[in-house]
Amino acid sequence: MNYYSTNGTAPIASLEKAVVKGLAEDKGLYMPERIKPLPQSFFDNIENLSFQEIAYTVADAFFGEDVDAESLKKIVYDTLAFDVPAVKVTDNIYSLELFHGPTLAFKDVGARFMARLLQYFLKKEGKEQVNVLVATSGDTGSAVANGFLGVDGIRVYVLYPKGKVSPIQECQFTTLGQNITAIEVDGVFDDCQALVKSAFMDADLNAHMKLTSANSINVARFLPQSFYYFYAYAQMKKKGLADNLVVCVPSGNFGNICSALFGKRMGLPVKRFIAANNANDIFFKYLQTGEYNPKPSVQTIANAMDVGDPSNFARIYDLYKKSHAAICADISGATYSDEQIAQTIKDVKAKTGYVCDPHGACGYRALDEGLKDGEVGVFLETAHPAKFKDTVDKILGEDIAIPAKLAAFMKGTKQSVPMGKDFESFKAFLLKE
Repeated sequence: MNYYSTNGTAPIASLEKAVVKGLAEDKGLYMPERIKPLPQSFFDNIENLSFQEIAYTVADAFFGEDVDAESLKKIVYDTLAFDVPAVKVTDNIYSLELFHGPTLAFKDVGARFMARLLQYFLKKEGKEQVNVLVATSGDTGSAVANGFLGVDGIRVYVLYPKGKVSPIQECQFTTLGQNITAIEVDGVFDDCQALVKSAFMDADLNAHMKLTSANSINVARFLPQSFYYFYAYAQMKKKGLADNLVVCVPSGNFGNICSALFGKRMGLPVKRFIAANNANDIFFKYLQTGEYNPKPSVQTIANAMDVGDPSNFARIYDLYKKSHAAICADISGATYSDEQIAQTIKDVKAKTGYVCDPHGACGYRALDEGLKDGEVGVFLETAHPAKFKDTVDKILGEDIAIPAKLAAFMKGTKQSVPMGKDFESFKAFLLKE
């Protein structure tokens, strides 16, 4: 399978090049030349398959031409060493709990898959060390850092905005050591992302070291996220609730919902999608107006969605051949203030006993307000609420328990490199590495 750039001028790339480079030479994002539809027989029997079996079928459609079957199966099964259950919240709303992996966030799926696929290519070709640059507004950093921790031949640099990720999230990537370096940028997430993109385009840095990205701009990070949409459908089909299924995705950099839309192109029978935003409502406004106007991100209590220029919009725009009408036919939007998010967390707990994290709360509320008669909704609970303990405790007026996996991270000593948001400082730092 070959990959082209959304900007249309970079050379066509193999999967290996797309994964190792991350970003195309023309600054575009890589897209597969074709999306293979899955056979009807797969969907007819999907409710009888395990998460790993479903994921391997989907992975084979994307990666099977480039990775031998035995290796791909091992990558998939190693990646998905945990469950992603669809849990009933109300009669017609279910939570897809994506927080049962090592760092208790949905990005464990994409990060673990990418780490294993990148290692596969490095071993196969006997390549020199690869340096992974990743910008994070919270969960990406911890998922990538833990996914790559101790992997031979790979060094990871996690850039995060100072004071704008939760203390627990920060512990998950600043206390690891080994091949993980945390860089604390005096700015916002968009500044971190800009530094990463600038590094990829800098000739001096690329001559000095081999660079790639583990953000959802990398095809090996975002495509595997489609696995759990198929599994969600399988679980709902088993319950007899899949005929009018609506999936709501809390959205920041839009890699998550983009992978869902790829799933729909492969035949996934989801009726429609809702992209739930916090106050960073650039995509919501695009749906309303047809105009895409990035702006600086604002800080909210749903910090992983604090993105003012979502990278993966370029992929969605390309996938739908730049048609605003076609995008709107598959996706609607919602946007919520901090006050609305907090009220939703409170209301859901009081009404059902279920505790949402701030991101999942956006997803629940969009379904609660937007489901039509006969529809059943699944929202993505993208991280465990304890990752936002201070926020959730304050909203609910209680002390929610910290799972053992999270508590273990908090025992470590924070180590990070302070950095300004100017590219020259970042470049100078990397050139010394």
